[in-house]
Amino acid sequence: MIQFLEFISNHLVLASMWVVTLVAIFFYHKRTSASSVAPQEAVMLINRQNAVVVDVRDRKEFDSGHIVDSLNIPLSKLKQRLNELIKHKQKPLIVVCKIGQHSGEAAKVLQDAGHGQVVRLSGGLSEWKAQSLPLVQG
Repeated sequence: MIQFLEFISNHLVLASMWVVTLVAIFFYHKRTSASSVAPQEAVMLINRQNAVVVDVRDRKEFDSGHIVDSLNIPLSKLKQRLNELIKHKQKPLIVVCKIGQHSGEAAKVLQDAGHGQVVRLSGGLSEWKAQSLPLVQG
């Protein structure tokens, strides 16, 4: 512990940059992410609360396999196509991407558009497949 404090006092600029970087990463993730649900929780939301699945992958990836009755709105076109989701404002939305990286950004856009309950599928479609849950091909 003494060596740690000595290191910090000798390298104050380096230590402060490290702290600033950690705080920036924390706030970035807090600002851009939404709460996530596991695939089994997503199934329960779909079955019990008629949740709508919004797949934000490109059309080619969507056609290779997607969750039953999911809507395909690519992330790059999400802001322009928000009007397609107006009729689902009262339902929970589950945002899905390939591995869970882009769904947080999409969920934030949907929350900012006024959708109440928006969650992202943790692990994305990769986790859905890993748990052998059903997919629609083409």
